[in-house]
Amino acid sequence: MSKVAMVTGAARGIGLATSKQFLAKGWSVALVDWDAAELDTVLPELGDQAAGFTCDVSDAEAVQMMVAAVEARFGGIDAVVNNAGVAEFGPIEDCDYATWKRVMATNLDGPFLVTHAATPALKTRRGAIVNIASISGLRASTLRVAYGTSKAAVMHLTKQHAAELGEFGIRANCVCPGPVKTKLSMAVHSPEIIAAYHDAIPLNRYGSEDEIAALICFLCSEEASYVTGQVIAADGGFEATGVGLPALRE
Repeated sequence: MSKVAMVTGAARGIGLATSKQFLAKGWSVALVDWDAAELDTVLPELGDQAAGFTCDVSDAEAVQMMVAAVEARFGGIDAVVNNAGVAEFGPIEDCDYATWKRVMATNLDGPFLVTHAATPALKTRRGAIVNIASISGLRASTLRVAYGTSKAAVMHLTKQHAAELGEFGIRANCVCPGPVKTKLSMAVHSPEIIAAYHDAIPLNRYGSEDEIAALICFLCSEEASYVTGQVIAADGGFEATGVGLPALRE
């Protein structure tokens, strides 16, 4: 019987790349997303071991029903990847309470609700949790007070999961992607922004969705059986460096 991964925010980006890597490794995958149309677009190419579940992870009742449906379809859950997230960027003075609540509802409430609902299933299989935060939770940045704060909270939530669920054999870790080359980032990042990021990243490039997905799959695997409570930046060294000095690179 294949292992089962439940991936939220799975219709595109890192979530879809992670789902594809799980499938390539022989896992079954429950792809969870609130965009039903996008799920319907990607599912036909993924095969019989993949199934889609439409759900808003900030809706507690919907999450409970979704997790029950995943268990009914696959018979259990071995790994939960809390990847669903929203980003609303802007000056701190323009971040009103409604914006704050929208970001927190998906980015922080979502991982809590999904993990809470899936914990009984994870106990049965001594499963794994991977929460996706961001480099923005490790380093303050302009224009992302709600986003960065939500991701910092996800890191601590991960440590709570590890501390309290470890006795049941459940591992919990957190991945913090740095700048990743996606369709969205390439559409909104100007050449000046890209150059500035490259200068600030020791590896001098953006990461790829597949590189982040590979780390997520590793943390869910038996190869990481003694790894829990960790916050891991997959960022080309961005978090490890201080203020960049572009002139010194020339």
